[in-house]
Amino acid sequence: MLRLVDLSQPQHAPPDSSPAEPPGVLVAYGPRVDESWLDCATFTLTEEPCADRRVVTVDSVPQTLADLEERCRRWPQASSVCDDVLRTLDPSGATLGGVVTESLAYSTLQAGPEFARWLKERGPADMPDIADPVLAERDGDTLHVTFNRPQRHNAFSTDARAALLEALTVAQLDPSVTGIVLRGNGPSFCSGGDLAEFGTFADPASAHLARTRHSPALALDALTVRLGRACRAEVHGRVMGSGLEMAAFCGWVEANGNSVFGLPELGLGLIPGAGGTVSVTRRIGRWRTAYLVLSGQTIDAQTALAWGLVDAVAAAPTQ
Repeated sequence: MLRLVDLSQPQHAPPDSSPAEPPGVLVAYGPRVDESWLDCATFTLTEEPCADRRVVTVDSVPQTLADLEERCRRWPQASSVCDDVLRTLDPSGATLGGVVTESLAYSTLQAGPEFARWLKERGPADMPDIADPVLAERDGDTLHVTFNRPQRHNAFSTDARAALLEALTVAQLDPSVTGIVLRGNGPSFCSGGDLAEFGTFADPASAHLARTRHSPALALDALTVRLGRACRAEVHGRVMGSGLEMAAFCGWVEANGNSVFGLPELGLGLIPGAGGTVSVTRRIGRWRTAYLVLSGQTIDAQTALAWGLVDAVAAAPTQ
């Protein structure tokens, strides 16, 4: 399921960049970067500093490869679907088409054995009832939208999605709104989907229609087209999963120095499902997006800045 290519060894020609069938997860590695493999690889690993967005610099290539092999063995279907989606989507293309493609793949995995296994291992879960999961406040021409489930690191829930979409829809319909600021109360911006709620969907098809017909991602994208950098996210703490995916749609993302970024969905047998295969890929390329998903690793604020995942890191307050 995972093919490794050692760039220190003589290689055959890389696969056709327009293959007749999905090439599968292909990770290149070595002390040198072989330009001929960069585009066709899922991503390339090195221990040397490299600014190329097709390359990920890690502390230990052997350890990273071992971890990747283990994860791809445990979640082979989700790994392959992730690679397929990221190779198929055109990040410069229409957002709607990308979100629909991602959601169809996500729903396919929701009906699959890897997600079912995760649900069984998780066991029963109680979903807390938290009032006012999203707060919206107008300040002049700027709408401040704040995730308000701090007890759960602002884990994203169905009621939070509905409240967020309502606030964003109001902003879309009101031309006097010239700025959006997205924040989170408590220790984190948003830690991703609330795991207690996973598995409560009626069926994968209905879940797909809900994701695509009631999508904060599409609303944020439309507002960014209209407002540019005035549609911004100010993130801190955990910026994970759907939290990262939504923030990445904003025209400007500023991170607190304590921010931690990641896409942990593979551990559930899933892929990003809140538009991240579009929004994150636009910012850092499909290669580093694939690395975040397949490795499950997180990155800090300075790495996120270097990659282009965020646009600025807030200066630490003076003492």
